[in-house]
Amino acid sequence: MQELQGIVESIIFQNKDNGYVVAKIRENKDVVTIVGCIPNIIEGQNLKAVGEWVLHPQFGNQFKVQASEEIIPNTTIGIERYLASGIISGIGPVTAKKIVEKFGENTLQILDNNIGRLKEIEGIGAKKIALIEESYSKQNEVRNIMIFLQTYGITPSQCVKIHKKFGADSISIVKENPYTLTEEISGIGFKTADKIARSLGIENNSPFRIQSGIRYLVNKFCSLGNTYMPIDNLIKEGVDILHITQKELEENIYESSVNGKIKLEKWEDKVCVFSMTYYYCELSVTRKILMLAFTKYKDIDFNIDKEIEDFEKENNMNFAVSQKEAIRGAVENGVEIITGGPGTGKTTIINCIIRLFEKSKLKVLMGAPTGRAAKRMSESTKRESKTIHRLLEMGVGSDEEALFFSRGEQSPLQCDVVIIDEASMIDIVLMNNLLKAVSMGTRLIIVGDAEQLPSVGPGNVLRDFIDSKCIKVVRLKEIFRQSKESMIIVNAHKINSGEMPILNKKNKDFYFIKCQDPSDILDTLVGLIDKRLPSFNSSWNKIEDIQILSPMRKGILGVSNLNKKLQQVLNPKSPNKREKKFRDMTFRVGDKVMQIKNNYTLKWEDISEENKESGMGVFNGDFGYIEDIDEEKNRVIVVFDEEKRVVYDSMYLDELDLSYAITIHKSQGSEFPVIIIPMFMGPPLLMNRNLLYTAITRAKQMVILVGSLKALNFMINNNKSFERYSLLKYRIMDIMESETNATVE
Repeated sequence: MQELQGIVESIIFQNKDNGYVVAKIRENKDVVTIVGCIPNIIEGQNLKAVGEWVLHPQFGNQFKVQASEEIIPNTTIGIERYLASGIISGIGPVTAKKIVEKFGENTLQILDNNIGRLKEIEGIGAKKIALIEESYSKQNEVRNIMIFLQTYGITPSQCVKIHKKFGADSISIVKENPYTLTEEISGIGFKTADKIARSLGIENNSPFRIQSGIRYLVNKFCSLGNTYMPIDNLIKEGVDILHITQKELEENIYESSVNGKIKLEKWEDKVCVFSMTYYYCELSVTRKILMLAFTKYKDIDFNIDKEIEDFEKENNMNFAVSQKEAIRGAVENGVEIITGGPGTGKTTIINCIIRLFEKSKLKVLMGAPTGRAAKRMSESTKRESKTIHRLLEMGVGSDEEALFFSRGEQSPLQCDVVIIDEASMIDIVLMNNLLKAVSMGTRLIIVGDAEQLPSVGPGNVLRDFIDSKCIKVVRLKEIFRQSKESMIIVNAHKINSGEMPILNKKNKDFYFIKCQDPSDILDTLVGLIDKRLPSFNSSWNKIEDIQILSPMRKGILGVSNLNKKLQQVLNPKSPNKREKKFRDMTFRVGDKVMQIKNNYTLKWEDISEENKESGMGVFNGDFGYIEDIDEEKNRVIVVFDEEKRVVYDSMYLDELDLSYAITIHKSQGSEFPVIIIPMFMGPPLLMNRNLLYTAITRAKQMVILVGSLKALNFMINNNKSFERYSLLKYRIMDIMESETNATVE
């Protein structure tokens, strides 16, 4: 790290929301450009910055700031300039001159210790003194917090958040219990707080430390898809990671439970440790889904069988028995789950159901977990469909951290029927928010493929609903006649049944290319996407229509390496294309990218001709293309789904990833004309049937597997997957059993 100090001459760009700045600073006789997060920077300020020099391709050498602090002046000229700069509300050039003429070199001591003396100066009254005192105090507080915390890896923007949360008490609160930061400040984890605590001399067996560590371990376990952590797992990991005795850990687990920080629940012969969020979500989902399922609904006055028959005639088709059952069930039940693999007619059933309800003058709302899934639903039904977040009218709190939904128990969705597609992707938190917004008397139809990978977030909601056997479920198994022509659909069902797929059938859509060496597989993948497939079908765009799905991120055939290789071929470096280096990646205009975490505060504007709206929120799994790179303002502009433009400041670039190749997990909810999957041996728990089935069902026109037959065989025969810890199924079953017993008695 290097250091420079100088006067801020000009601010070229400043983002007030996150503190990102591009500025000119004079160091002795040289004027240099600095970039980075520098809250409260102003022209004329004497600034000391720590960071490193970087070479910008267009603007040359820049100093990238990692940490900074303001140097308070100690001469009358310097003090006057400092006060006149506008950094303190209520003091401008004229007032600054008066103050310094009155108090000279003691001015800052007066502001620090006896600010009331400003009333000695003509024109400064009580109101103005109060304004000056508040502004000056905040400047000092933020500066002191930054000096104290930046050495521990706390970023300037996080320091600003800490000050917003705790104000003048920030440093004393952090010194007393650094672990408070893990609960109150987004982005600060247990390891960072632990580092601060160690430097302050806090002991290993401090209750603050142990109880924060317990919540860290439970939340980390839940980030893998679980809603609780078995207490045996927690004790084993806690002793190893926190370096304390089992007795100390158990005492603090109990204390955390008593204090309402975690919930201990005994279920049969095991003790489950919940974070409070997922505990209450499970309780709420259990209660509401059963209330909706067993509430009496107003009958619809028409002949369902006659309506189904009319739909069949109009569309020149015949429904299977299970499909008719699904349509009737949607009308006759408060909640119905329709589940089935590709080609089983889920979309056609939805269209028929919508027609029946609309004929009865009932209002239908439709939603899906992702933008792509919602868009597909709109295209197939010719009606509006929204993401669940937009359906619930998502908003963000004033601190830009707290997410809320305008639709809920007090303001439910205004409709008679809610249809949700791709339900396997819905985690326990999103399902809880959705059910809160569904009022009693509203029918809920949940559609999804239960054999797909479960949600990225905690819970196994769709599978738990089905396995509880307490909700009306219709399983679609018969493949439509036209779908039987597709080897993609036939093979998806074969793989799901543990059978070997039919490979390389002439003039079909499912192929296997045998390769053994990973380097050969890589070369074949690049050749397919760059040359062979676009030559085979000229309508396929090699970047937009052909997608590589890999089981893993690391290794020669992991998505990280694949993206670097594919970018070189599909979107190579060019003098005409702006680019930006970020960590070990290079973003370039024209790159295919993906948002890799939910960000509820990112703003977007609709650039389609039909709509001119704007909103907030870009979500995990959204695909887009880099439209432009603003080098001067250090921003990347991305267009998602051909219509939503999002501006990424540099602080958000870690949420973007190249997406010429993506993991199979990230492909959930999306479809692509062509899917290519490298087949190689990897971790047994990862390389399973469920993963392969999910990947294949993402394809609409062609699937190509490239690699080892041994790996293909292994994945088909391996029906093991990571166990998800959830009590939702058991809670539903327990209530139903209690109700049944009460009725019998």
